[in-house]
This record gives sequence, structure tokens and C-alpha cells, in this order.
Amino acid sequence: MPPPGSWAVDGRDGRVGRVLGCDGPFVRLRPPGGGPTWNCPPYELRAAPPSAVLAARVRELNWQSRMP
Repeated sequence: MPPPGSWAVDGRDGRVGRVLGCDGPFVRLRPPGGGPTWNCPPYELRAAPPSAVLAARVRELNWQSRMP
């Protein structure tokens, strides 16, 4: 399992998410910038490539800059 706080790609649909931890037999992911979390089987996860991590971090920073 990837460590909490790291970025991973859900191999089922290609979504990128930040690893929150385990939820039973699944890994819990949160999309960059917020939104509903989802579960992914650990065998479907792969490490996010650097370009996806950069794009996700930019989305999170943009989201944070809009917060009051």
C-alpha cells in the first residue's frame, strides 16, 4: 500500500488521488482540490507519474487559494 499522503492512480479509471489510508480491504483516495473520496482495491493502485503529481498539486494549491 502506498503511504498516506502520497499520490496514486486508480488503475480502473485513471483517476489520481491522495492516499488517505485503509478502509477495510480498500485504499481510500481523495481527489486533488477536494471532492468525494473513493475506495480502490490495493492491487489496482499504481504510483502516480511526476506529471500527474504536479498537476494534482497545482489543483490543490488553486483550490486552497480560493478558500477564505
